[in-house]
Amino acid sequence: MFYRNPSADMLLKPEELDADLIKQASIFHYGSISLIAEPCRSAHLAAMKIAREAGAVLSYDPNLRLPLWSSAEAARTGIKSIWNEADIIKISEEEITFLTEGGDPYSDEAAQALMHPNLKLLLVTEGEGGCRYYTKEFLGRVDGIKVDAVDTTGAGDAFVAGALTQLVKEPSLYKDEPRLREALLFANACGAIATTERGAIPALPSKSAVFQLLGKSSAKVLQP
Repeated sequence: MFYRNPSADMLLKPEELDADLIKQASIFHYGSISLIAEPCRSAHLAAMKIAREAGAVLSYDPNLRLPLWSSAEAARTGIKSIWNEADIIKISEEEITFLTEGGDPYSDEAAQALMHPNLKLLLVTEGEGGCRYYTKEFLGRVDGIKVDAVDTTGAGDAFVAGALTQLVKEPSLYKDEPRLREALLFANACGAIATTERGAIPALPSKSAVFQLLGKSSAKVLQP
């Protein structure tokens, strides 16, 4: 449920951005909801420009929420309007079908159709099934981690947070497939834990909780 009409985020203006703070970021992560209306859309684009010029990696999770857009076509156009700017993109199975207008969400071909020349890493989440990854050099899949799920709200956000924390520590991770797979196992664990409690924020895991879960697995993982 979203309470907007309007909400504070929709009122953000470009001149209200803290450019100095944005310039400190090594990764600048964003979604598509802030593209729906002005003045927030202009603020979003301005923030991306500041981050890019400062040398940050741009990370994009469209986070499709159709009820917030005026139409499906407006959502598709809006989401794709900044697609080619991103270095890293995370999408869900449903978003593959939506953005490719009917593509098979489990097809590598459909996912790769969403690659663009400057994209370093495309991640596709499959819920409890884990995730898939695509780069210019390789592609693959990392299995999910089984938990007793209560509420999946925020699982995608936890997954992205887990992946980006690893990329911050090792920016060239997307070039090293074995290391990338370890990082994505960590991200899968973050997403899994986030489903074990109700609500998006209360369920976000600590690093220690992630390594505790991974410690129960026989898979090789990153050390804290």
